Amino acid sequence: MSNGTVTTSRSWFSRMGNALGGILIGVILFLGSFVVLTWNEGRAIKREKTLELGAGQVVSVAAVEIDPANEGKLVHFSGQAEAGGPVSDPVFGIVAEALKLRRDVEMYQWEQSEKSETKEKLGGGEETTTTYSYAKAWSSSLIDSSRFQFPEGHQNPGEMAFSSETFEAEGIHVGAFQLPPGLVRWIDNYAARPVTKAEVEAASAKHSAAMEATGGGALFIGKDPAAPAIGDLRIRYQQAASGPVSVIAAQVRGTLEPFVVKNLGSIELLKVGTLSAETMFQQEQEGNTLLTWILRLAGFVMMLAGISLITNVVAVVASVIPFLGNVVRAGTGILGLAVALPLTVATIALAWLAYRPFIGVPLLLVAGAIASFTGAKLWKSRKRA
Repeated sequence: MSNGTVTTSRSWFSRMGNALGGILIGVILFLGSFVVLTWNEGRAIKREKTLELGAGQVVSVAAVEIDPANEGKLVHFSGQAEAGGPVSDPVFGIVAEALKLRRDVEMYQWEQSEKSETKEKLGGGEETTTTYSYAKAWSSSLIDSSRFQFPEGHQNPGEMAFSSETFEAEGIHVGAFQLPPGLVRWIDNYAARPVTKAEVEAASAKHSAAMEATGGGALFIGKDPAAPAIGDLRIRYQQAASGPVSVIAAQVRGTLEPFVVKNLGSIELLKVGTLSAETMFQQEQEGNTLLTWILRLAGFVMMLAGISLITNVVAVVASVIPFLGNVVRAGTGILGLAVALPLTVATIALAWLAYRPFIGVPLLLVAGAIASFTGAKLWKSRKRA
């Protein structure tokens, strides 16, 4: 590991220019948060209704044969997912009796990490000291060393000779049903697939490269697996074996397609294991709820960040006296939280109001209560000051 330190200074006028420029970005984030929050609520409700309608129409069938009477219907079945033959990696000649084979490629490279410490100076200036550290590590993505602060002695190769890739066997089916790519992609029961000595020798001869099997059963391209050098490659394999899966999709002309619920969405589900239709729909509803809360949090963070950028100019003005700048920054942070939280709840409530007023109205009342409480607290703080 090696280190380097860089100290930079910015004047008050430079900071003010950046703060003024940040106002535009802040406005975009602030307005964009309303778009994200509103879209997310509409998406969540549509997905919930789609799954509810699907759960009421799904027909459980046996996978051993295709019944023409179910043409166009939403069907559910469980069975053993199998392939028409083995799956292989044509580059290295690795073959597996499985549904899918995944090649994971890593390169030994330099990585840069940094740690910064910023201090405000009297007069509004700012001094930042950044320490850059460099260490060697395995990475699955190419690291551009030309962007390093200190590239000398830390050069990485410009490309990876091989890339990660997933291979699928031909004719993957469950009973009489052929699985389309849209369903096959959800098969993820991967387990390590160590390479054998014979496979290492065959791959080495094919590429005229020095290859060895590492302790973990991986291919190694380089001189010494115990002491890798920059640019060496480590290739691991994982396979998804045949096993039970459960499927919900539309039965169309002897195959499976997404089941379209008009004006709402579509249903095309595959889960590893033997699951009832009820369980599969329940898990999808839970996943929809989780995604909804993640996007709600993202919208709230966008709004908070936008307010922070808009009000940052006030903190920069006050930072002529460092202590005062910190106080103002803390105050604007509290103000941003007091504004973003009720606005987020109100936006969610208004979106729900269009779809489900019995939920939207209570949410609006909660948003009003939050706004009143935070407003009262801020007013009391102002009077004390």
